[in-house]
Amino acid sequence: MEDIQRQWNSKEGILLCLIMMFVWKAVPAQIHYSVPEEMEKGSFVGNIAKDLGMDGKHLSDHRLRIVSRIGTSQYFTLNVITGHLQTSERIDREEICGKAEKCMLNFQVIIESKLEIYGVEVEIIDVNDNAPQFPSGKQKLKISESSMLGSKFSLPEAQDPDLGINSIQNYHLMGSSHFSLDVQTRETGARHVKLVLEKGLDREEQPVHDLILTATDGGDPMRSGTTQIQVIVLDANDNVPVFSQPVYRVNVEENIPKGSIVAAVTATDVDEGINAEIKYSFKKITEKVSKMFLLNSTTGIVTLVGNLDYEESSLYEFEVNAEDGGGLNDWSQVVVGIMDLNDNAPELAINFFINTIPENSSVGTVVALLNVQDQDSGVNGEVTCSIPSKLPFQLKKSVDHFYSLVTYDNLDRERIANYNILIIAADNGTPSLSTSAHISLQILDRNDNAPVFSEPSYMSYVLENNPRGASIFSLTANDPDWEENSRITYSIIEGHKKSILSSYLSINSETGIIYALSSFDYEEFREINFQVKAQDGGSPPLSSNVSVTFFILDQNDNAPEILYPSVPTDGSTGVELAPHSSEPGYLITKVVAVDADSGQNAWLSYQLLKATEPGLFTIGLHTGEIRTARPFLDKDALKQSLVVLVKDNGQPPLSASVTVTVVLADSIPEVLTDLSSISSPVDPQSDLTFYLVVAVALISCLFFTFLLVLLALRLYRWRNSQFCDSGSVNFSGVPVSQFVGIDGVRAFLRSYCHEVSLTSGSRKSQILFPIGSCTNTLTPQQACSQPDPLLTAGDSAIIVEEAVNSQVSM
Repeated sequence: MEDIQRQWNSKEGILLCLIMMFVWKAVPAQIHYSVPEEMEKGSFVGNIAKDLGMDGKHLSDHRLRIVSRIGTSQYFTLNVITGHLQTSERIDREEICGKAEKCMLNFQVIIESKLEIYGVEVEIIDVNDNAPQFPSGKQKLKISESSMLGSKFSLPEAQDPDLGINSIQNYHLMGSSHFSLDVQTRETGARHVKLVLEKGLDREEQPVHDLILTATDGGDPMRSGTTQIQVIVLDANDNVPVFSQPVYRVNVEENIPKGSIVAAVTATDVDEGINAEIKYSFKKITEKVSKMFLLNSTTGIVTLVGNLDYEESSLYEFEVNAEDGGGLNDWSQVVVGIMDLNDNAPELAINFFINTIPENSSVGTVVALLNVQDQDSGVNGEVTCSIPSKLPFQLKKSVDHFYSLVTYDNLDRERIANYNILIIAADNGTPSLSTSAHISLQILDRNDNAPVFSEPSYMSYVLENNPRGASIFSLTANDPDWEENSRITYSIIEGHKKSILSSYLSINSETGIIYALSSFDYEEFREINFQVKAQDGGSPPLSSNVSVTFFILDQNDNAPEILYPSVPTDGSTGVELAPHSSEPGYLITKVVAVDADSGQNAWLSYQLLKATEPGLFTIGLHTGEIRTARPFLDKDALKQSLVVLVKDNGQPPLSASVTVTVVLADSIPEVLTDLSSISSPVDPQSDLTFYLVVAVALISCLFFTFLLVLLALRLYRWRNSQFCDSGSVNFSGVPVSQFVGIDGVRAFLRSYCHEVSLTSGSRKSQILFPIGSCTNTLTPQQACSQPDPLLTAGDSAIIVEEAVNSQVSM
């Protein structure tokens, strides 16, 4: 048994390979053979190999085998060496087919090497192997001596299971000249024999007549059977029993229970007394029928005593004899038809199947070979084989009751990796009966899916000054394939910035974690663009790329840089000039600073840390503009020193400071010797009482105040005109304005460079000072056209020795 199992396993392995290469091909042709029954075991039936056109020398390579109907006997074997079909046992046609006109045995032959199947039918030819047989024992027949000449009496008939010429052809009677035979042939071909009275009977002369009835068939050689008939002569009985109908036909279902009444026969006799008493009995019955039906001798009711099965026999025929008390009889035929019911579920056998199949298998690849049959007949035996409609498989019917399960659509392991295919074979009976079977099929993976990233592109934000070697980002890709086909490795694709990428970034090939090899500097570059490649381990490998962008975030790592006033390089001190007549809000100068950082780290604020005269000047918090907070007083020092702090908005904030010198002057003296010799007057203590008195006086004298204001305005205009009419002052140079972009910040730079030439005797001095951009500030042309009365008066010369070159950014 183990050897057979190993051979079958090896066959399955070979067939698996063949199934993957070929599509199942069913050949509808039938091979027909005819053999007589009762042949010896091993008798030659036909040469299958020759009829299939196969080479007999390499017959074993084709692997022929027979597939017969499920649950049926195997009457034939196939010689795999010679290719001959032989009988495996003695075949009895009458046992297999009964009275069927043609006896066919069907089976299939599979050529495993080609996956082809052929139908084979073998017709069993009847031979005269059965002699006619009469019922056992001596048959007794009672005939009244008053019977008229020509009267006919039924005789027991012989049975011969052979067909056609081999069945009963004639009857012969011997033993008495008083009788002859009347043989009648019915539509069915059966021959019925009756005894005919040729001479009058006389009981007193001869009460008993012994006859010999012989039945012969037409076979070669001819066979015969005999029985003894004893005719007992009775006293006169004028009337013969008569059945109500010559043939009783009934149809019953095969599932009726035992004890059910099948039929009821009725015969009447017009005689009286004992001659009218009728007894019923089987006249012509086989052993099979006698085990199936029981006849009530008094009532004529036929009762079922066996189990009916349409698949075993669809028709029962027997004859019933009615005999009165006087010995006269009549007979009638009973035909019982069995109606088929759907009492047999289809039989489903899987002759061949595979457990695994690659997902790239072509459409039409065979997965399994099936055989379905149903023992019922008609619609009850019509079987339909089906599988669920949503599966990528279909059933194709081939020869007879064979089906092949093939792929109907492309398989995708990533969508469904395993199939549990339910195959249902259902008949068309009412109610329908079905049988099911399962085939488990595993889909083998192929590298047909490239890795897919979870996002179409990636963006991330990284703070500058990051530590080296730190992980800054992680990305993953998924591959729905299996095992090696889904094992992903990551790499960075280096383009035209290869040196930058290799020095700043690296990626873990297994996890997809990106590390920073160097510290980033926002001021050096703001973003990094590159691509990451994900490649699987299939053969050939598949890959996909994704774009990654790192935005470098700024940190407050740069202190503000002051552009104006700039630190001089020649050791001089820069100053700003402010006239005494400046009104509150007069623009003195502007501190300009920038920050290399961005965002709030580059938001600058300005404040005065220190001033010679607190409260005299203010600075714009965000503009850096230094303006007068109040009018200048005579007690205010001519030289004001301001310390300005520039601070950014970072965390923590960074800052820078600058010192701005402001000189208060309403006019320029003719001789300027040294600006540093001017000292600031001591600020006297303010007299609160004086200001209170002035306030009261101003309130009391509104009209007088109004006149004073008008007078002050007139004097102010006159002083400005006197300052500009000085002819000894020469200004050279023109203010220059320009825009400079620093790190996205547009700054307005204003340069002040005015040369003032003063002459007093043989002494010349040069003063460099900025001119404010206020409406009250003189233009160079105005300054050149007005003489300076102070110079002519011979006051002390004020020389501004340090030039202030400023760049102001808005």
